[in-house]
Amino acid sequence: MNARLLLPLLALGVLVSGCATAPVKRMGEIECMARAMYFESNRSSEEGMIAVGTVVMNRVNSSEFPDTVCAVVGQKNQFAPGVLTREMGAGRELATRTAQKVLRGARHSQVGRRSMFFHTAGHSFPYSNMHYVAIAGGNAFYEKRRDASVTQEEVRRRQAGRSAGQAAAAPTPVRASPPGPAAGAALAPMSIEDVIRASR
Repeated sequence: MNARLLLPLLALGVLVSGCATAPVKRMGEIECMARAMYFESNRSSEEGMIAVGTVVMNRVNSSEFPDTVCAVVGQKNQFAPGVLTREMGAGRELATRTAQKVLRGARHSQVGRRSMFFHTAGHSFPYSNMHYVAIAGGNAFYEKRRDASVTQEEVRRRQAGRSAGQAAAAPTPVRASPPGPAAGAALAPMSIEDVIRASR
C-alpha cells in the first residue's frame, strides 16, 4: 500500500479507537425524573416537582408517548432545553428524593391522571382546548379537551381558597332548578367549574 494513504488511515484508526473507549453515561429512571422536576419546576417546591413528575408518569402510561421515563423526558421540544445534559446545582437532592416518591406512586391530586401538559404559569395562549387543573411550582397544568372551560385564574382562585381553608370540606356543589311550578324541587348536581362560572 502507498505510504501516503497508509498514514491518514492509521491516524483515523487511532482517533476512532479513542472514541470507542470514551465512557458513555447512562441514566436511570430516578435521574431522568429528577432532572425533569429540577429544570421544569421551582427547585424549592416539592409540590411543583410532584406535579411535573405526575405529568411525566401520565405520559409514560399513555399510548401517545414513549413508555419509559427517560424516553418521555428526552423527547425533543417537550421539556427544558438541556434537561438531560445540564448540570444540576442546589435543589438536586430534593429533586432526587421527590423523583423516588413519584416512581413509587406519589401523584399530585389536582394534576390527576389525564393531564399531560404544562407551561409557565401566567403565560397565555390562543388555544381553546387548554382545560387548567392546577398551578404548582411556577407551572400551570392542563388537559387538552374540546370542552375546555377552566382558566388559570379560576384555578388560582380555587387553590387560594383551599389554602385559606375555605374549600377544605366544601359540600357537593348544586345547581338550582329552573323557576316554575316545581319551585323548591330537588337541586341538580353541579360541577365545580359551573360553580366558579356562576359566582362571577
